[in-house]
Order: sequence, then C-alpha cells, then structure tokens
Amino acid sequence: MTYNVRLLLLLLTVVFTSHSLSAQVLNSKTYENGLVVTADKYASEIGKEILMKGGNAVDAAVAVQFALAVTLPRAGNIGGGGFMVVHLANGETAALDFREKAPQKAARDMYIRNGQFKSDLSWEGILAVGVPGTVDGMIKALERYGRMPLDVVIQPAIKLAREGYSLSYSQAEDLNNHKDTFLKYQASSNYFTTGDTTFFKEGDVFVQTDLAETLERVSRFGREGFYSGPVADAIVNEMERYRGLITYRDLRNYESKWREPIVAEYLGYKLHIMPPPSSGSVAIAQILEMIDDYPLAEMGHNSADYVHVLAEAMRRAFADRSYYLGDPDFVDIPIEEMTGESYNDRRVNSFSMDSATASSTLSHGQIQGYSESMETTHFSIIDKDGNAVAVTTTLNGSFGSHVSVTNAGFLLNNEMDDFSAQPGEPNAYGLIGAEANAIEPGKRMLSSMTPTIVTKDGKVDMVLGAAGGPRIITATLQSFLNRAIFGMRAQQATSAARFHHQWLPDVLMPGQFGLSPDTKRLLEAKGHKIFEIPNVGRTHNIFVDQNGNLSAGVDPRGDGWASGY
Repeated sequence: MTYNVRLLLLLLTVVFTSHSLSAQVLNSKTYENGLVVTADKYASEIGKEILMKGGNAVDAAVAVQFALAVTLPRAGNIGGGGFMVVHLANGETAALDFREKAPQKAARDMYIRNGQFKSDLSWEGILAVGVPGTVDGMIKALERYGRMPLDVVIQPAIKLAREGYSLSYSQAEDLNNHKDTFLKYQASSNYFTTGDTTFFKEGDVFVQTDLAETLERVSRFGREGFYSGPVADAIVNEMERYRGLITYRDLRNYESKWREPIVAEYLGYKLHIMPPPSSGSVAIAQILEMIDDYPLAEMGHNSADYVHVLAEAMRRAFADRSYYLGDPDFVDIPIEEMTGESYNDRRVNSFSMDSATASSTLSHGQIQGYSESMETTHFSIIDKDGNAVAVTTTLNGSFGSHVSVTNAGFLLNNEMDDFSAQPGEPNAYGLIGAEANAIEPGKRMLSSMTPTIVTKDGKVDMVLGAAGGPRIITATLQSFLNRAIFGMRAQQATSAARFHHQWLPDVLMPGQFGLSPDTKRLLEAKGHKIFEIPNVGRTHNIFVDQNGNLSAGVDPRGDGWASGY
C-alpha cells in the first residue's frame, strides 16, 4: 500500500469516529450573565450551576473538566491532559500546560522492533501512555484563579459517577464500537462493556463506582489523592501488569506549567493562543501573516480563491510545524522569527493564485541560526464578570490507550503517539515530525490543541477551540475568520463548512458536503487533490457582542450543549 493511500485510510478509519448530529440547536439566543459551551449536556449544566452559585469561569472550568471525565470517557479525562487559556476581566492572560509527559524510562527508539517502526505500540496498549496531567492542572488552575474549594467544584462529578447518568445514542455507540478492544484489557472490559454479549443502548444508566471513589479521594486530598496513595498504587500496578513504564517517581514529579500565551493580531483583533507544546498558536499566527495582503472578504466565503489562499498558507505552516516545533523546555523554537512578517512573506514568495504548490517541492522555511487527536474535547466559558476560559483536553485517540486502571475506574491516554516516534514517519493522524519532537524522558509531546481567547479593544470578543487532531488548528482558525472577515454570528460561524490542509499527505480535505461541485472543480483546475472527509474538527465557541451579550456556537457535527443564564 502506498504512503499516501495508507495515510488517507488512517484519516478515515482512525481519526474520525461517527457521531450523530445531535448538538443542541441554539439559533441566536443570547445570555447576559454567563455561558458554558461543552460537548456534553451534563457538563454544561454543571458549569452553569457553578457560575450561578457565585463561582467564576475557572471554577466552572474545573467542574466541567471533572464532569467530562465521567460523561465523556472517550476524550474527557483524568488519565490524560490538555491546555487552558485564561483571560481575566482585568486584562490578565495566562496559559496552563497540563500536557502529559514521557515517563523517565521512555527512550527514543522504544517503538522500534527488529529495526522496524511498530506504530501500533504507540497507539494502543500500555506503552502508549504518557504521565497524566489533568488532575495537577485543574488543582493549579483552581489555586491560582478560583474562588471555590476543590471539594465543591468536584462534587457534581462524583455524584454523576456514583449515581450514574443516561447514555445518549452516540455515547452508547462509542462504547459499543470499541468493545472488542476493551475486551483485551480486564479493567476496561469491566468498566466499559456490558460484561456479556449484549451492547449498550440509549437510555442505559452508566454507573462508575470506582471512578467516583477516585474523584472522592482527589476531593479530600487534592493532588496527593491522585499522584500518591491508593490511586498511584493502582496506576503503577497496571503498569506492572502489562509491562508499562510509568513509576511512582514519574507520578510524584509531574507538574503542570504556567506559560505566556502567544498573541497574534489580525484586523484589530488579538488572539491569545496556547503556546508550544501546542503547535496551533504558531501555525495560526503564521497563517494570518501569510494571508494578510489578500482581499479575502472580496473573494467570498469558501470560494475557490478563498480556499486556495488559505490552503496554501496552511500547507506552509504545517511544513514548518513538522520541523521546528516541540516541547519548549527541551528545544529552542524560533517563535518570534516564525511568526514575523518578513519570514512569512518569504514563505509565500512561491505562491501563485493560479496553481497549487506541490507539497513534495515544499519543505520548512529557513531561519538564520536555527540548526512535530481526533478525540479531543473543547469547552468555552465566560462568567458574569467577563472572565473567560478556553480548555482543550484529550486522551489522544478515542478512549486513549484503551487500558483502564484497575480499582480506579479511568482510562489512560495514548499520547506517546504524538511524539515523532520515529522522525520522518507519520503518526496516526498522518503528521510527520522531526528531531524537535523526538521522544525524551520527561518531555511533553507536541499537540494540535489550540484553546484561544480573542479580544478586541481590550475586551473578550470570542472564546474558541476545537476537537479533531490536526484539524483543531484549521477549525479554530476558520471559526475566527468567519466572524472577523464575514461577520457571522456564533452558531453560523461554528456550523459553516470547513476545510483542511496539513502539507502531508498532499490533499485538500473539505468536510463532506462542504464545498460546492463548482468550487471543487475550480480548485482541481489549480492542481489541488481533493479528498472529502467526514468532519473538519468539532468546535464549541462563545461570541460576545458590542453590548456584552453572549451567544454560543455548538457544533452540529457531534454532541454539544450550551448552558447560560
């Protein structure tokens, strides 16, 4: 099978999980005091409840994160990690990196067997697991910016896990579709299958007693309730059971980290974006610089010329991503140069409005002196005081490694696949990485998660983010452009058709039914290879109008819910 065919099959069979179009229909409803937009109704309602009790956006975000660990086990988690961007009403902005880390026993060639790269080892099973960061991150966020104590914001999640909740159709189907893989691992078989030959169905009450006990321990003991004591024992025992790498020392030494957001400017807007190891910030900043001189509004939304310009900029940004980006604590990233005007002007020197650039002829750009999951979930929150939070979190693949922690009730991630497990080889999303993102002990793997808060005239204007592997970057970008250039309302901007290009494979990927036949013919005439995919990310956004009213964009491509007041 050829390289490109294999990647395209991966894009269809691994990256995209089918979800019913069951998102809440919002139209143009607005809210004045607070709004929570997530992938799950229970989580959104819990976030709203925290806001109505006097909590701020960070309190609600922590409550939502723990709730999603119960109600969205394919992506919500305490066994994974993610990123948070916070913008306070006083103008303070911060970014929290609670991305997983490679265990200390991890090695550059850990997925090489008899000289061959074994990609399945980084995708499923115990060797795919990075040290989880979610619990540490939520506690750090609450300690720095929250108003409520941990035991209050985590209590709704504990109740959901202990008493159970009704499965939606798509949740039941998700569990059923992964049953065969869960059956390979005893704890996952116990927690996430029916235990017999039957299948889950819509309306079944899903109870998670062991997870409730784990959350209760976190509620009582904070960080130590997860990274030491019985929960740490359970994690290490699971590692020993399947010959994994994470040790007590890895758990004790894990720390999430506050970082400075990257700020990109475009048409009077400022985008405050999660910095590396998120790759989305650099990529979006580069794309905005590359498209700055083009009359996109005149071209028209999703016209052939508009798609062509953006796709060519995406192609170049992803080529740079593959070479330069990694964990900034381990590699020097020339961010200032990469996001600057002169560098990006040089990157589009070879661009033509008449023809597509073959990716085979395009590499990373040259910088003087310089010798990187579909199943993520994003949520956006604004409180009555104007504080805003954007969080994207994941296990990486749907249900992560599929390995659950016996007696603790939660799934472990498969984030090690986000490293350049073998530089030059594609990961499960078709992304190719280089030395900057090679495996090293204690290193954080590169991510496409791109939580973003947009301000205008010093006030929050948009809270953006998406799920969908590398399509997160392009979905978040297009949500922003839909408002900034075309003046779309939140739901319109979120529902609008999207497209994606990531350099390799060299294909332009619109969502199904996203581009008209005429537009596709015009793009093909320019030399674009078009390959339709089911979805280009799933976004959950908040827009703020000039009167301060809040409106939600809930993606109709999957489950989602907005709760406000």
